[in-house]
Amino acid sequence: MPGKTATPAPTTEAGAAAETRFTEHTPQGRLTAQRGLYAGPAPIVSKDLYAELEWGAAVRERASISLEPASKVSGNTYFGRFPASYWQRWTTVTEVSVEAVVTGTGLLSMGASDVEGEPRVVAAEQVKDAKQAKVSLTGKLDKFYDGGALWLDLETEGGQTLRVEQVRWTVDAPEKIRPTAVTICTMNRADDCLKNLQALAADVSSLETLDAIYVADQGTDLVESRDGFEQVAKDLGDKLHYIKQPNLGGAGGFTRGLFEVAGHTATEHANVLFMDDDVLLEPDLVIRMTAFSNRAANPIIVGGQMLNLFHPNQLHVGAEYARLNTLEPGQPVEHSLSTADLLGVDEETLKPNRQERRLDAGYNGWWSCLIPYEVVQATGYPLPFFFQWDDAEYSYRARAHGFPTVTLPGAGVWHADFHMKDWDEWHRYFNLRNSIITAALHSPFNLNLLSRVLIAQLVRYLLGMQYGLSATLIKAVEDFLKGPEILRDGGVEAMKEIRRIRDDYPETKRHKATDVPGIASNDIGIINSAPRPSMQRLVLIKRVLDRVLGRSRFGLGAVPIDEANWWHIALFDTAVVTDASQEGVRVRSYDRVKMFALAKQGAKVIQRLRKEGAAVQEQYKRAMPELTSRENWKRLYKL
Repeated sequence: MPGKTATPAPTTEAGAAAETRFTEHTPQGRLTAQRGLYAGPAPIVSKDLYAELEWGAAVRERASISLEPASKVSGNTYFGRFPASYWQRWTTVTEVSVEAVVTGTGLLSMGASDVEGEPRVVAAEQVKDAKQAKVSLTGKLDKFYDGGALWLDLETEGGQTLRVEQVRWTVDAPEKIRPTAVTICTMNRADDCLKNLQALAADVSSLETLDAIYVADQGTDLVESRDGFEQVAKDLGDKLHYIKQPNLGGAGGFTRGLFEVAGHTATEHANVLFMDDDVLLEPDLVIRMTAFSNRAANPIIVGGQMLNLFHPNQLHVGAEYARLNTLEPGQPVEHSLSTADLLGVDEETLKPNRQERRLDAGYNGWWSCLIPYEVVQATGYPLPFFFQWDDAEYSYRARAHGFPTVTLPGAGVWHADFHMKDWDEWHRYFNLRNSIITAALHSPFNLNLLSRVLIAQLVRYLLGMQYGLSATLIKAVEDFLKGPEILRDGGVEAMKEIRRIRDDYPETKRHKATDVPGIASNDIGIINSAPRPSMQRLVLIKRVLDRVLGRSRFGLGAVPIDEANWWHIALFDTAVVTDASQEGVRVRSYDRVKMFALAKQGAKVIQRLRKEGAAVQEQYKRAMPELTSRENWKRLYKL
């Protein structure tokens, strides 16, 4: 194929020649904890996420900033802040320095906040007529346990100009530096993956702790086929390991990085940094996460935060946990920012949206997540879930072995907004099935509660005329009850089967709004929803009775996705519902026969879950050591 130059990463059975051998490094001077940057990695990212111009004028570039007279720039921003509270709580570091190369005249000051966001100055230096002078300010990490951060402010008065560059936040280095490998799982997103490899290559000279990059390519549209691959392979040199393997989902792709590092490390003090293929990468994330891990008092999972790609100023969530027994991932922990405009203010407090209070996470998504090798040794490899819930299950399992997850503010990547992905897709099968397995492994697994949750979901799906989604739920529960054998092939057959099942349900397919089969485009008018019922149980009973008796209020209508609730959709014979992606519509039509058949089938399988769930739970617990073993993944990789 054109552009192919990199050799696939060697397997553990291969000879050591030309392999990356992971060994600890002797530090050269202080450890860079993060860089001071003044512009993002792409034009769509606001520079205000890096440094905010409070007054005057300044030129903000990626690695430098120039202030005009009578100007002030603050680093009290998402990427400008040093997460002091997290460093005080989780590391052995007691002080941090911010270093910069300065030209001109002006004031540099280290600002600090507390848990309430109240600012103070902890160090400052006035420079005059400096020429490429090195300035260093130091702050103690001793007043931040519950919350707060540090940042660098710059100010000039009339007639003064100031240029600041090469800004580094540094800490005392450990005796040895952990080797780190980035692993990227990709499938038919060759262009996205290549862009992230290019971003890493462009910054590789600054990523001193990065020893290797593994790309597990599971697609048919291969990254190596792109014109730019040859150049990026040259730029990354022997750091890049490009692996082609069968599609084993995100779990199989990410686990390959763990597998390869474990097979080529001479030390247990190694890190593997998972990274999605389709993120907009801030390369400084590698520096921030690896430095934090290198100075952690004990091995911990370090998670990066997700910012919304379609709304780049938005933080998805500050830290999250899962309600395991009710199958609810992505719950913001208490005091966490959630879908917050990082350049805006809190509507209640009118304070800027900054995560001042330190949070404890339950788990972290694998859009960016660093796992120390000690965790793998103690807890095993991820479960072969294919994808969905693999990240949550692994974090909860690691926590049970004494390895918590820390979601680190300021270590962020941009990922496609979750609310713009439709729930009614084939991957909902894996979300449901794997959530039940995770609940069986790590929660009280109250089967009465779980059954009520599933019945409630099924009823809502049926009232919403989502028959394919109802079938997806039923299949997920049925396959859970088959026991751990369902995981033996890594999910390949389950993926094929659920797609086949869903093909029989027309509402699972997306259409252009102007080309809806059997419906004239001009006949589809919007019919808006009433507010959420105050007496939901009574309304639910009424909607069920209406459906059973075949009664409806509307024949045909269009419904926006944010109004596609069960109490509204249940009033239609046919509802043309906007897809969450905003790229088309789904046509949901009432089918009494399907509704009754799925209701009967669903009730039967959920009753089985209530009766058989405890015994199946024990099967998964017994199978866990084998499923998460290196030998099992070696078998799945066909090595």
